[in-house]
Amino acid sequence: MSKEIIVNVAHRETRIAVLDAQQLVELHVEREQRVVGNLYKAKVDNVLPGMDAAFVEIGLERNAFLYVADILPEEDEDGGRRGGRDRRDLHIKDLVTKGDQLLVQVVKGPRGTKGSRVSTRVSLPGRFLVLMPDANNLGVSRKIDDGKERDRLKKIVQSFRQTGTGVIVRTEAEGRGGAELHQDYLMLMDTWNEVQEKSKNSKAPALIHQDMGLVYKILRDAFGSDIGRLVLDSPSDYAQAHEIISRLSPDLQDRIELYDGEKPIFEFYKIEDEIDRLLERKVPLKSGGSLIIDQTEALVSIDVNSGKFTGTTGLADTILKTNLEATEEIARQLRLRDLGGMIILDFIDMENARDKKAVMDSFVKALKDDRSRTKISSISALGLIEMTRKRTGETVDVAMTDLCPYCNGKGRVRSAETVSLIIERELWRSAANGQSEAFVVSAHPDVAAHLIGPQGEDIEALERDLRRSIYVRCLPSWQHIEKFDIQHGSIAKIDQSNPLVKRGQMVDCVVIRMNRDDQSGDRSAWATGLMLPGRQMQVDLVNGAKYQGQTVKVKLSEVRRSIALGEVVVNGQRSTITAPNGHGSEPSDRVGTKER
Repeated sequence: MSKEIIVNVAHRETRIAVLDAQQLVELHVEREQRVVGNLYKAKVDNVLPGMDAAFVEIGLERNAFLYVADILPEEDEDGGRRGGRDRRDLHIKDLVTKGDQLLVQVVKGPRGTKGSRVSTRVSLPGRFLVLMPDANNLGVSRKIDDGKERDRLKKIVQSFRQTGTGVIVRTEAEGRGGAELHQDYLMLMDTWNEVQEKSKNSKAPALIHQDMGLVYKILRDAFGSDIGRLVLDSPSDYAQAHEIISRLSPDLQDRIELYDGEKPIFEFYKIEDEIDRLLERKVPLKSGGSLIIDQTEALVSIDVNSGKFTGTTGLADTILKTNLEATEEIARQLRLRDLGGMIILDFIDMENARDKKAVMDSFVKALKDDRSRTKISSISALGLIEMTRKRTGETVDVAMTDLCPYCNGKGRVRSAETVSLIIERELWRSAANGQSEAFVVSAHPDVAAHLIGPQGEDIEALERDLRRSIYVRCLPSWQHIEKFDIQHGSIAKIDQSNPLVKRGQMVDCVVIRMNRDDQSGDRSAWATGLMLPGRQMQVDLVNGAKYQGQTVKVKLSEVRRSIALGEVVVNGQRSTITAPNGHGSEPSDRVGTKER
């Protein structure tokens, strides 16, 4: 019993971690009440014959999706016929019309721009049984593989199951007596009767039955005989857990503990660092290899890399060991991140059929502890495994993160050079339309440096080509590199509102950034100098690189529209060193300036 459940309850969030041999294997986060499992009285808003589905209003932000297969019962007493017709001949328009009211259950939560998916086939999970009021079948969890135990459980449930109700016996029922199973069945039937009564007296759309909170669901679904202990940091939830388990499994009460340590519970059990790592795209393997996990709208891809691991006996041995290690970590990451839908696993190519079988067997074994339903294909000739894993709601990273507001989930942004070229094209368009005789360009410091070019050559060439005056300023406060602004106006008006510092003027500069080295040894830097509110002008500063991060005084020797030249002054003396060319200076460093 090396498994533990650690529960952290805060005012706005509940987090539950499942540890196996002190390693995090599952993480559940609840910040608002989840809708999966809830029952609603729905109103059909739109029927789509082309999709064989309907959109139904259930009272949430977006309408829910109801597919035709989620309306038809799984099994009919007349052998798959409904109303005298074969169920395969029935379409959505034969089953519902706009304005109809239905009792539906959410089977998949909203994801991205999609609403919830609902079904009219209701299932109510209990501790040992799952009640399906509209079905008429009896099944036993496939994880109970002892034939005699399966038969025993079926006979017990069949003795009290009402005709017209379906029941699935859960894994936790293994070894339980008839009284416990019957009590669970009666509790579920009482719940169903309450649902029916409330549905009759409610007007759609309406919430009819809300599934229990996260702590209760973990107690119901995961806290079994294989769990060594359950630790909670909330006294009220600790008391509630004791009360629930006293009814469900009294023999497990002594495994519930209250944590009252000084450190936060997740920090004490070293879970916080694991949570930070699970949001990373790259997952390291102990051998030195790694997994790369990418999620897209259509599927999840997991790539296996050997990385630094070189093995000891040969290439085939290295590949096999890396792939075997990857199977266990992939299975853990699927549970930990709650990845679902179509999943493609790209193992390192193996030539030997025996090695492929070993990897496949290892992966199937690693998935045995996963409570979500999975389907797996064999390893293809390309070393790929296709699989599906049942997804009911948001993945952990979607629940805990938002799309990047800059790249909108692409994971990449335009380079500074690309943005500078986009600005050039915008200036060409404006000039072609005859707009203004001058432009003020505000951009990220890196973009401005590319636009201006070494010693201002590029921006001055652009001015000649466009026959326009251009003033380039950078705004360090703009963290997003793709952001820029172009203002139009006359030279006189821009000069009046954007006064330049004068030649020979002393200014204060703080060198804060080194851009890049070129082959000549030239370096670039930006300072916090403000020429306009929040804006900086680029200065080529002799010997400025060594002052990075320092506040320096600079004497300007030349001032142009987008760039100035200057030298650092130390104790009243110019900080100039003899350059390799013997001219008393070295290649300049670009900084910004602040008017004194």
